[in-house]
Parts: sequence; C-alpha cells; structure tokens
Amino acid sequence: MAILQITPEKLRTMSEDEGLIIQGCGGPLQEWVDGINDLLTKEEILLEGTKFNDAYTFTHDNLTCLLFKFSDDVKLHMGKLAMWRLKTHGAFAGTWLSDYVPNSLGGFIKNTAEKVKPDCPLIGQDGNTFNLMGIAAKTLNDNNMTEEAMEMTARVMSSGSYGEALNIIGEYVNITSVDDDEAEDFSDDEGEGQGMSL
Repeated sequence: MAILQITPEKLRTMSEDEGLIIQGCGGPLQEWVDGINDLLTKEEILLEGTKFNDAYTFTHDNLTCLLFKFSDDVKLHMGKLAMWRLKTHGAFAGTWLSDYVPNSLGGFIKNTAEKVKPDCPLIGQDGNTFNLMGIAAKTLNDNNMTEEAMEMTARVMSSGSYGEALNIIGEYVNITSVDDDEAEDFSDDEGEGQGMSL
C-alpha cells in the first residue's frame, strides 16, 4: 500500500480521472487510508473484498487531503458511496475530484506538453527489481520527470510481486533492450567517424 505525494497542479491535469477526496486529514495518513477502507467495507460500498491500495495526498488551503482514485481493480457501489459522502460530509468534507478541481483549484487544464514515456534500456540489465527501478528512476529524472520518478519508486516499493513491479515500471518508461541502445550508439559513432574523414 502506498500513499503518493502529488501537487494540486497535478490534480488539474487529471480530467480523465474520478475519485473521492477527503479533506482535513490530521495525524498519520496511513491510519486515514486504513480507516476509510474499513468504513467503506462495513457500509458495503467496497465490494468483492477490494480496497483502495493506493492513495494520493496533497495540501491545499493549509489542509492535508487524500484522494482515493477510482480504478478498475476497486469495485464500488457508487450509489451507496454517493449517499455515504453526503451523510459524512460534516466529518470528512468528502467531495468528488471532478467537483473539487473546478471549485477549489480553478478548473482542469489540458496538459498540452504531455510527456511521452522515455526509452529505458532494461532488457539485458541485471534483473534485480531495485536495479531496474533505479535505472528507470534515473531515466525519468534525466527527462525532467522527477515527480513521476518518485511516484514510480513508491509504487514499486509497495508492489506485491516481481511481475507487478515490472508492470508499474512499464507505465512510466518505454522498456527497450540494452542491445538496441548500444546499436544506436555505434551508429552515431560511425556517423561521427565518417564526418571527420570528409
């Protein structure tokens, strides 16, 4: 389970997402995540034994907030969740992501400079999870994607298996082969050599 730090500006780029925002979370955030999961399970809002494994935290107007983003692997009774949100608004100030961003952050923005996943030569490297994670994080940092590097690292560290870790890394970088990278370097060197001989 991971609690990932994001900025309010990042929320403004999430127009394709939806989720539940809880405002004013004082104290240990993990206790909030566990508590919300327990409450929603008891209210039969979380279904089929699923729960929010990841949560996002951000600070706005001096309030620490949590975002529980909806995803395919979290089964929800949306009607009951909507009623629960209204019933508990005094305690949790719960709101939808799609309401919070327009009302509190000035609306969603189109990420016109959306970053493309950078190529990362992992095939042929030492297959140790931490080694691959480190290489991917360095690639992201080298491409001015520091926030993505931190998010990826946190998710990999909390993943439950080697396969899950690789899938997470693949969400952030385009996994390529070391051989492809070396072949490209050779081609560049060859071109430089030809240029020098002219």
